[in-house]
Amino acid sequence: MSGAYGRREPPPPPEPLTSPTVDAHTHLDACGCVSAEDVRAAMDRAAAVGVTRAVTVADDLASARWAVQAAHWDDRVVAAVALHPTRTAALTEDDHAEIERLARDPRVVAVGETGLDYYWDHSPPEAQQESFRRHIDLAKRLGKPLMIHDRDAHDDVLRILREEGTPDTVVFHCFSGDAAMARECADAGYVLSFAGPVTFRNARALREAAVVVPEEQLLVETDAPFLTPHPHRGRANEPYCLPWTVRGLADLREVPEEQLAASAGRNAERVFGLAELPPAAAPATSTGDASRSA
Repeated sequence: MSGAYGRREPPPPPEPLTSPTVDAHTHLDACGCVSAEDVRAAMDRAAAVGVTRAVTVADDLASARWAVQAAHWDDRVVAAVALHPTRTAALTEDDHAEIERLARDPRVVAVGETGLDYYWDHSPPEAQQESFRRHIDLAKRLGKPLMIHDRDAHDDVLRILREEGTPDTVVFHCFSGDAAMARECADAGYVLSFAGPVTFRNARALREAAVVVPEEQLLVETDAPFLTPHPHRGRANEPYCLPWTVRGLADLREVPEEQLAASAGRNAERVFGLAELPPAAAPATSTGDASRSA
């Protein structure tokens, strides 16, 4: 996954933001980061354009181990861990137990990304739904936000959330619904995070959705190395690319970029409890080899 994106030429850095903000969802391992030095370099590039912190997100066990380690390499990085819905075809009790151990690490700020993905045919819906319910339960027991991946599965995601009951905070990563769904999620108190597709001119329904979300329930993200925003769609993405999404979203909402960047940053601080985190240090709760598999 990371190799294909790693061969693409990265865009030049954008103009720095006039107010700092937070990348609420990225995959630093898939961006090509392997070592602590790689992570620091990526975050230095991000900080140079006003992206001061990032949540690096896991999609399988190897990625989860690596994300926890990365969160202890650099104070600007925190982690979210879960088993991605496309990875749920053959999960074991040991897999879920290890995710729970990793999720208890104090620098893990969310259980995610979990949810449903009916676009790819990698895992049957039944397995995805069972795993999603288990991740919901885990987030509630740990008192941590639930970070949702929802692709072509809006109705089932919302239904399962209603059936299971939710933790105090639910984040829809890379929100992909329309304005009606955005209103329903906002009314339920969910937080909606927008990535590069909100800058795509052909994403009309998504762009309409981005306008109706209350300011205090909105985050911004890269989902790097994927979903690079306009005008560099298709090139390699990284946290330093976030200003293009911030500016596109600010234009849509007809607010100054510094207002949107600042409010999204404050929301990320609140949602993920960033001010209360212990400083980065060698992780105590991960198990096994913490390196990211190729």
